[in-house]
Amino acid sequence: MSIVENYSGDESDDEREEKEISQRMECFNRLFVVASSSVQLYYEKYILKQPCMNSKQSGETWIREILDSHKLRCMINFRMSKMEFTSLLRVLETRYNLQTSRNISSSEMLGIFLYILGTGAKVSQCRERFQRSGSTISRYFAIVLEKVSRMATDLIAPEDPFFSSIPEQIHNDSRYMPHFKDCIGAIDGTHIAAILPPNEQIPYIGRKGIPTQNVMAVCDFNMCFTFVMAGWEGSAHDTRIFLDAIRDPKYKFPHPPNGKYYLVDSGYPQMKGYLGPYRSQRYHLPEFRRGRPVSENAHGRESGDDDDDNDDSDDDESSSSSNSDNQEDLKVTNYKSDEENISTDEEENIEIPEPMDIEQTDPYGKRKLESNIQKDDYLRTLNKDY
Repeated sequence: MSIVENYSGDESDDEREEKEISQRMECFNRLFVVASSSVQLYYEKYILKQPCMNSKQSGETWIREILDSHKLRCMINFRMSKMEFTSLLRVLETRYNLQTSRNISSSEMLGIFLYILGTGAKVSQCRERFQRSGSTISRYFAIVLEKVSRMATDLIAPEDPFFSSIPEQIHNDSRYMPHFKDCIGAIDGTHIAAILPPNEQIPYIGRKGIPTQNVMAVCDFNMCFTFVMAGWEGSAHDTRIFLDAIRDPKYKFPHPPNGKYYLVDSGYPQMKGYLGPYRSQRYHLPEFRRGRPVSENAHGRESGDDDDDNDDSDDDESSSSSNSDNQEDLKVTNYKSDEENISTDEEENIEIPEPMDIEQTDPYGKRKLESNIQKDDYLRTLNKDY
């Protein structure tokens, strides 16, 4: 019995040894496969690399081509003329320290920034357009954004902080004088599409049915922005945004001096310094209708005229949804207004709505302005109160 037992014990030891050897070999084979795969990946990524952005037309080449070609191409891609582009570049370089880096020029940095603002392009589209990586696009967009943010203090502010003189557009037009001699601008709001994570979208969905920011802006009669309040949810009421802007000192709202006032629409409260529309009317008198579109036109210049720009795509790489982007867009608009030299012919082509018939009904057909006497009484009250 002892001999059989010893034989069985030796056999079990051999089996265990073979099993251990088999396990070691299996482990070695797995490690060999992992190591081989790692070597292959390293070789393909760092040694045998296939360039992705290898077009012959680099971003710098494309920028130079735009600036040397027809003026309309610069307007389409950057929303400004070639002269305005070069002037803005010079200002950012000299005053706000925008510098060319080792791999990218300052003109290409500005081109990336304006291309995203002007066309609403996604990062993936900019990668192809400028032949740069996504990280490079994002990094230099942020750099230019910081420079333009510093420019805000100089541009988004009233030209005359004391509003001591009558705007030329009022003084030189008999339709506005003397009724609007103390008007210093117009206040209006606009909804700008916002791209947010699904769990944060609800507060931003308002009357548009999509997530938006409710942006309040103040414009003078040169169609320049003098104040911008961005970042509020699309569901926020205009009055709430307005009151927050004028009551909180940190926003530095340009309050109207005593005797001066802004034009506002029915979404804002009727109070001293802020002239709303006639009661029960959204836009009351013809004179008011001619004054308020200053703000609407400025918003139109900022947002562009092409339907293609209103792309509501929810691509995560889009750069057009942030609070800062909306503010910088308006800052660039102010800069363009400062640089424009409009010819006499172009000024003559600017259409100003003709006075409406005082007997014309309101848009809903429920109420009429009763007579010319009512209009004159209202204007006399306006001059008395303001």
